[in-house]
Amino acid sequence: MCQLLGMNCNVPTDICFSFEGFSTRGGKTDDHCDGWGIAFFEGRGCRFFLDAKPSVFSPVAEFVRNYPIHSTHVIAHIRKATQGKIALENCHPFRRELWGRYWVFAHNGDLKDFHPKDFSFYQPVGNTDSEKAFCLILDRLREYFPQSKPPLEKLYSVLAEITQTLAEHGTFNYLLSDGEHFFAHCSTNLCYIVRQAPFAAAHLIDQDLTVDFSELTTPSDRVAVIATTPLTDNEVWTQIQPGELLIFQDGLPHRFI
Repeated sequence: MCQLLGMNCNVPTDICFSFEGFSTRGGKTDDHCDGWGIAFFEGRGCRFFLDAKPSVFSPVAEFVRNYPIHSTHVIAHIRKATQGKIALENCHPFRRELWGRYWVFAHNGDLKDFHPKDFSFYQPVGNTDSEKAFCLILDRLREYFPQSKPPLEKLYSVLAEITQTLAEHGTFNYLLSDGEHFFAHCSTNLCYIVRQAPFAAAHLIDQDLTVDFSELTTPSDRVAVIATTPLTDNEVWTQIQPGELLIFQDGLPHRFI
């Protein structure tokens, strides 16, 4: 299946180190060779890169690895196709507008017997189960809250209900953000780490690369990195429990009961 990578932090930060290891899994250390993508929120804007080539061979991925774009919300994806042909329109993440903000979504999993026809506003462009699920999520949110974005607790409640329904079709790990709130849902595999003071060195699993974050950060910085599987081998990653929907804000996970 595909793999997910996300970042949420309290100050704009680049994701070059994590993306260096993550993108290696797109054809070198793993077989997720069917395209990749990454989205960076910058204020209300969203910088977006997609390529149907494997990330290890993609000149666009090489550009991203070497361009320190600073953001507080990042979502990335490397694809191993289960539904939908290998094509640019089927590369994650997907992006749509809702309530005057961009929303970005990436999915890891496979939704069986999932053939929705009742799209009311948002339409899928490609033919993946993932994009169909994203369109349904936004359709439902728009139906519940047609005028504007609701308070977070109400938004979370409806999103959790929609997520539970979609997850009945199969594996539904996903990352979702509008640049203001960052949601992470675990169906099978999703974990995170929060880096904050005192910062230390981190070593990638997929490459022999170490970064000492104490040399690159201030004591008030806080960064949460979310991934399908851990990216480093000398840090303690926290596994998100199956069925759990977390909200990350300012580099910390939050739960609504």
